[in-house]
Amino acid sequence: MRLKVLVLTNLFPSPWDPLRSPFNRQQFERLGERHQVDVITAVDFRERFGRQRKPFRAENVRTDHFVFFYPPLIGRSLHAASWLLSLLGQKWRRLRRASYDCMLLSWGYPDAAAAGWLARRLGIPYVVKVHGSDLNVKAEQAWVRPQIRHALCGAQAVVAVSQALADKAVAMGVDPTRVHVLYNGVEPSLFHPGSLSDARAKLSLPQDERILLYVGNLKDTKGCLDLLNAFPHVLLNQPDANLLFVGSGPCRDALLQRAAALGCQDRVRLVGAIEHDALGDWFRAADVLCLPSHNEGVPNVILEAMACGTPAVATRVGGIPEVLPEHAGILVNVRDRIGLEGALVDALGKSWDSAHIASHAARFRWDENIQELSDVLEEAAMSRVKPDEKRKPKASKANKPLDHVAAKNSP
Repeated sequence: MRLKVLVLTNLFPSPWDPLRSPFNRQQFERLGERHQVDVITAVDFRERFGRQRKPFRAENVRTDHFVFFYPPLIGRSLHAASWLLSLLGQKWRRLRRASYDCMLLSWGYPDAAAAGWLARRLGIPYVVKVHGSDLNVKAEQAWVRPQIRHALCGAQAVVAVSQALADKAVAMGVDPTRVHVLYNGVEPSLFHPGSLSDARAKLSLPQDERILLYVGNLKDTKGCLDLLNAFPHVLLNQPDANLLFVGSGPCRDALLQRAAALGCQDRVRLVGAIEHDALGDWFRAADVLCLPSHNEGVPNVILEAMACGTPAVATRVGGIPEVLPEHAGILVNVRDRIGLEGALVDALGKSWDSAHIASHAARFRWDENIQELSDVLEEAAMSRVKPDEKRKPKASKANKPLDHVAAKNSP
């Protein structure tokens, strides 16, 4: 069955943020090989009018955007209403005439809370995909939680990127039979083991020094400042260590100032944002990846680093314990500076089996992810068909977590 699918989300690249959410880009482009997929991206008005437009093109999907206007700083509980009004004001005629088979709403709030109302108004079945802080953070806010719950409970299915998020969706009242766990995939042509020496030569990095790597948004909630504060202890044990931050974000200046205050600025480098298809060499060049996030779903940078044979030090949050086994990294508690310091020193001093790490990461395949997502969307679309016209539902493996990994790493 070839569907006509509408994706509504803020988590997709746009001409004003072409590097945004590569995990969704990879997934939706692959989904577009099976179905007709239209992606309409919500672009924050501050980005739309505050950033320079850059060339952007996605494969296998038709892309469009609308500008999301909202009152800044105040009225967060009204953001779903603002999101919906912004969408309807700019795209209503197109949406009303398009005759979509189903909708995929990627991000719980305000995206799903707003677009769920639209889907019900148009009589279109919809599926919600939750990623991490939409349930871990936003759903804990008193005025926002009921809006997210209403969107999730009204969906034909909820797709979670980790078992931890799936459990939270069920705790909010979603029928467990409608919740599916789909771990993101890894592109093997980009992320695979290779020569550390060759990668460092290509990136002009020192061959005989230790490299600690951070990849992600430079935001406080991603733990980038926690990592920097732990770094001086690493230097006491590994004087040749270097800390590289790959990414951009609001903490950039704070990182530079803090590195200077700690006296380690000559060992800290802010690389800036890197194209997704160029990240493989950075993972292969690193001795250890560190992501001490305060909350997460399942960060793709950990999956991609492991696919390159690189171990990770990460926090015991969200779905990270489900995918990071002991032979591939070390887990620490959130904001535990002493624990993080010890884990980094141990990780940099340990001899890791890169082939074993990469073999574990090989189970995270986009082909299986897309097959499961396609099955979920087809089943949702069939809910519009008369009961005697429905096909027999396909057996799904989507709601089977990596139990052996989760059990080993559970807190």
